[in-house]
Amino acid sequence: MSRIEERFAELNQRDQRALIAYVMAGYPNEEATLATVRGQVRGGADIIELGFPFSDPLADGPAIQNAGTVSLRKGAKTGKFFNMVKRIREETEIPLVLMTYTNILYRRGFSEFIADAKRAGIDGCILPDMSIEESGGYLRAAKDHVDTIFLVSPNTSSARIKRIARASSGFLYLVAVFGTTGVKTGVKRYTLDAIKKVKRQTGGRIPVGIGFGVSTPQDVREYVKAGADAVIVGSAYLKIIEDTPERQLESRIYSFTKQLKKETVPD
Repeated sequence: MSRIEERFAELNQRDQRALIAYVMAGYPNEEATLATVRGQVRGGADIIELGFPFSDPLADGPAIQNAGTVSLRKGAKTGKFFNMVKRIREETEIPLVLMTYTNILYRRGFSEFIADAKRAGIDGCILPDMSIEESGGYLRAAKDHVDTIFLVSPNTSSARIKRIARASSGFLYLVAVFGTTGVKTGVKRYTLDAIKKVKRQTGGRIPVGIGFGVSTPQDVREYVKAGADAVIVGSAYLKIIEDTPERQLESRIYSFTKQLKKETVPD
């Protein structure tokens, strides 16, 4: 059982849902990333999603695109990223998920990249641009090493949801809105219906996490009430990082995370 699977099992025993907290690695620098992760862990985050920047981030909204651009300008490299992961691992055993794009892995070779990621302490990968039809080589390389977390959306067909869920491990990522990350339009009826639909199609075989546009404790509460097993918060963290002096960063991240985590316990 992977760290991610163990965490969901523990939460299920406590009748809690998972809070998955995102941060862009290297934004605006490595020490700020580490301070953010410390605040997220102290605040009660259950899983940390670490973004690695890519030059053409099709799924990312303005906040994450900006963070990725800054990280790239500061010299983001996979070697530096893995060293950062190792530093995080010296402090915590929290599950760590890498979010990046397929070309980052393909350019190095799926097997070599995943082996390096696993050695550093990564437990799973999210590749928004990896289609299930083209995932054979990636899945073979990842098997028995890291969880493969695929995405579905509110308009994904029932048959396709089942197919993607069968290929996924750790959890299944449901995109909350039509668009990119960070788009805040409020909790939509179609999203709440999508949670129920995906839960029916997966039949409880794999946890369902929801992300994109989730930014407030109220959002977390509504998605948990609708049946989500995990809620993923990303751009809201980056906005805090942007607006906060580094000496206050861990404290502000801790407070925000604590508010979010409080809403992961169903009524």
